[in-house]
Amino acid sequence: MHRRIPVRHPRQTPSRVTAEAAALLAGLAIAAGCSSDAPPVPILAVFAPDSVAPADAAAPMARSAPVRVQIPAIGVDSALMRLGLQADGTLQVPPAAFPAGWYTGLPTPGESGPAILAGHVEWGGVPGVFYRLRDLRPGALVTVLRQDGSAAVFRVKQVEEYPKDEFPTDVVYGDIDHAGLRLITCGGAYDPETRDYEDNVVAFADLIVTRG
Repeated sequence: MHRRIPVRHPRQTPSRVTAEAAALLAGLAIAAGCSSDAPPVPILAVFAPDSVAPADAAAPMARSAPVRVQIPAIGVDSALMRLGLQADGTLQVPPAAFPAGWYTGLPTPGESGPAILAGHVEWGGVPGVFYRLRDLRPGALVTVLRQDGSAAVFRVKQVEEYPKDEFPTDVVYGDIDHAGLRLITCGGAYDPETRDYEDNVVAFADLIVTRG
């Protein structure tokens, strides 16, 4: 069984990333992308100080639901489903290896703040949509097609792997002063006793181009 860690509410921030939404989400998406029978694990939520936009950051876009994510460098071209919260306050996860999902309680990709996409690394022994997420390198492009016909193009800044019991919630979900994207899946070794992966892989990206 996974150890449940209490969730506390972080300070309020001026962006549309509300403290309540962040507290509910923070750490919950780390279960997304794990094995098909792994239970979700809430963890402590805190905000990091606002990060600074890269010099070539594009201006944030208006809210629009994402419908597809494309990452040519690792062969990803997937539809996106909506992910909300379950009755126990944990993040919903996609029901199979494909597609990836986006969390509806935070900014949509292209809006100011950290948008969240989550997907499985595997499902029932089948490689998932984010199976190769750990292979992404800085500079790779991620394009998110949006419901209003526009596209948000992000450039990967870094890809990190964290032990789940040391997941840096403030870094991943903390408010930022520009449009950012976090792609999350599981990684590391698989533990048959917990039926889960030991780590999380997180790719961080910044909005650099808007279309439409």
